[in-house]
Amino acid sequence: MNTTKTLCFAISALSSYAALVYRLSQMRRSWRDTAYRTLVVALLLQCLTFTMGTVAMGNERFLGVGNLAILLMHLSAVAFVVSAQIILLRWATDAEDTGRKARWWLVTGVVLNALLTALFFIADGPDRPASDFNTGSGQPLVLTYLLAFMLSQAVPCVTILRQCGPYARMAGRTSLRQALRLLSVTAVLLFLYFLARVVNVLTAACGIDIGAWTLAASVFSALGIITLSLSLTISSWGASATRLLEWARGYRSYRALYPLWRDLYESSPDIVLEPPGASVSDLDYRLHRRVIEIRDGWRELRPYIDRTAGGDGEADFTGGEDSRQAFAEAAQIRQALHAKRTGTIPEHNADARDFEDRDTDNFAAEVLWLTKVASAYRKLGRAR
Repeated sequence: MNTTKTLCFAISALSSYAALVYRLSQMRRSWRDTAYRTLVVALLLQCLTFTMGTVAMGNERFLGVGNLAILLMHLSAVAFVVSAQIILLRWATDAEDTGRKARWWLVTGVVLNALLTALFFIADGPDRPASDFNTGSGQPLVLTYLLAFMLSQAVPCVTILRQCGPYARMAGRTSLRQALRLLSVTAVLLFLYFLARVVNVLTAACGIDIGAWTLAASVFSALGIITLSLSLTISSWGASATRLLEWARGYRSYRALYPLWRDLYESSPDIVLEPPGASVSDLDYRLHRRVIEIRDGWRELRPYIDRTAGGDGEADFTGGEDSRQAFAEAAQIRQALHAKRTGTIPEHNADARDFEDRDTDNFAAEVLWLTKVASAYRKLGRAR
């Protein structure tokens, strides 16, 4: 159980430091931006929280004061959630409202930290075992301290969750919408973390052993911090990640279309504008060419397509209407290629009328449809 908790803590710490390092790498071009500086401060506080947590795990005394690392961890956590709330305000509200509300949150953070510091020393925190600040150990003052800390963390989660939904719908930039949605997920996960921590503390105070369920808090914490780190950095890498995913989808389609394109190209070499190559540096162009060449090769087969013949094995095929249609088209292409190789022209071929293309209204839909046909074509080849 301790191994799982330590692993979750390490994952949270690594994600926090990774987010900070990534943002600091942009300092030269972004430092004059107030929102950027606020974000860096938030990430510094996030990292400080886990740094103090690491110190607390290794030594009960810090700077000669018992459990001081635990207190500093909690104080930096409060400062962090306040800075996260201010970041959300800067993302989603105008400058005048942001300044007024940010000052309110700053005052609230100072008051909360003063309250936690007072409770810590009133509860004789420096002289208590560190385990008391994990479970509360049934001590009223320690319980009050822990519950006050968890409440100070849970309330901002609720406010962030309430604000992110409407702000995300109003956001004009895609990266900002993504950041706000991830921040909503973060708020839910961290609220569940604090709820699980409250359950752990109260059950321990009542002498109830909930066993492995105590790990839920650590798991929610790790997931929440990872999502938070992503939400605070996605505005700078989100667009690149989206382009990379689009490229990967395009490359997958390009590869999936190859067997169908290859056979059509061997049957009608003149459909190819340029000699085939292996480079995918200009993938968008090559994918467009492959779609066009497949359609051209398909049209070249019209004199050999027997529209009265059923697809081989079609009766054994199960699937949706689109899949059945793709299977039928693939079977007709395979039959037409064989007819062209043998010089057999069906009596009821498609040459005398319009080619029955599927009606697709954009290139993405065309790629999706041809990919289904190519997949069915490949399956038919394996079956043969």
